[in-house]
Amino acid sequence: MMLQAEWLPIVMQGSFSEIYVADCRTLKLLHVNKAARDNLRHDEADLDHMHLLDIARTLSRDALERALLPLHERQAEHVDLETVHTRKNGSNYPIELKIFHCTAAAEPVYVIIGNDLSARLASADALSASETRFRAIVSNTPGLVYQFLLRRDGSIAFPYLSDGCHALLGLHAEELRADSSLFLQLILPEDRPAYLESMQSSAAEMKAWNWEGRLWIEKWHDIKWINLRSTPRELPGGSVQWEGIMTNITAGKLEQEEIRQSRAQLAELSAHVETVKEKERTRIAREIHDDIGGNLTAIKMAVARIRKSLPAEGTDLAEKTDYVDSLVDRTIEAVHRVSVDLRPGILDFGIVAAIDWQAKEFEKNTGIPCAFSSSKKDISLPSGQSTALFRIFQEALTNVAKHAGATQVTVRLLLTNRSVKLLIADNGRGIVEADRMKPKSFGIRGMMERASALGGQLTVSNAEGGGTELELRIPLAQEQE
Repeated sequence: MMLQAEWLPIVMQGSFSEIYVADCRTLKLLHVNKAARDNLRHDEADLDHMHLLDIARTLSRDALERALLPLHERQAEHVDLETVHTRKNGSNYPIELKIFHCTAAAEPVYVIIGNDLSARLASADALSASETRFRAIVSNTPGLVYQFLLRRDGSIAFPYLSDGCHALLGLHAEELRADSSLFLQLILPEDRPAYLESMQSSAAEMKAWNWEGRLWIEKWHDIKWINLRSTPRELPGGSVQWEGIMTNITAGKLEQEEIRQSRAQLAELSAHVETVKEKERTRIAREIHDDIGGNLTAIKMAVARIRKSLPAEGTDLAEKTDYVDSLVDRTIEAVHRVSVDLRPGILDFGIVAAIDWQAKEFEKNTGIPCAFSSSKKDISLPSGQSTALFRIFQEALTNVAKHAGATQVTVRLLLTNRSVKLLIADNGRGIVEADRMKPKSFGIRGMMERASALGGQLTVSNAEGGGTELELRIPLAQEQE
């Protein structure tokens, strides 16, 4: 098929599209370009005997003539028409046609430029499906999905707000989009600086924005905790836009507060129990020492007087008297030991003397050298602090004796302007995390509870050269500062 020169500019206009030239009277196809032939899967020989309606089978001649009427009446330079073309194999594809009426030739023709809509419609379908999925996800997301825009001049906007806006903030999305400053007004005044600082930091470093804070919801006269998480991206012109989600974390915060209060109450109760227990120990130790010890001393003196009235030796009564005297001595030693275990009287001489004495007792009983040093000869502490520190020290030495396998222990007591610090180090096998997490491992746990009750902190770690290091830091009481 020959293409006349006057048609050439129109044909070139759609050179990347399907091009058809058809006789105006018969609708016979006079020319079909390669793009159209490839899509129709017809060769030139096939198309030589075909008419326009042979490939646009869903289009009737009457409908086509009505569509083309503006061209013949010179009311338009071209008409647009969407229809369906049928390929040689019977498959169809949607097409958009732009039809021109060319009368310069001997026989008027239609020059038709067609664009296959398959890809566009597929993209539209995919976009629609994606939007449907997005709306489904957003509608089932427990929170507010949003976009937040920070312009270069410092003004802000919410380009997108999901349906969760009103449920979370007490404001409809239209209200907040109309006046974006309403969100900042919701934030409690004491939380606003952290909110603004986190926003500026995220914008400057282009890192994720994560903020927790409180909102006053006037509609419900209620305070809500929210968590804001979003990812920034820079827009042309220097603006920054975040996409993210706001969630209501009030329930979690209230649970955390309840747990914190519960732990504080348990710590207070534990401290009270320890105080009562130490007082009871002191009372029992005093009674044992004063009453039982006094009685045993009187018995020993009576036995001694009886012994003097008996022959020096050889009689059965003398032997029994000597046995009773030795039994009283052992009982006095036991009473002394029990009394010291309940509350060492050495504590009355100060914490430095008490720890020094306990270190020597440990060395004597276990055979493990225990070196003690103090930054001060005397450190004055309230009775409660002194007793708790001493008990922690006793428990630490007990753990060394039972578990460490150490051959050397070093103890240091340091006084600073604000705290007293006890350092205990051994050269044993060290401690592993599994040992700390044993369900019935109450030694370290008990020491930590005692330290916490005093407002202090206890840490247990492995030493660099092997062994275990324990550090206890207790703040000085107000009157000590």
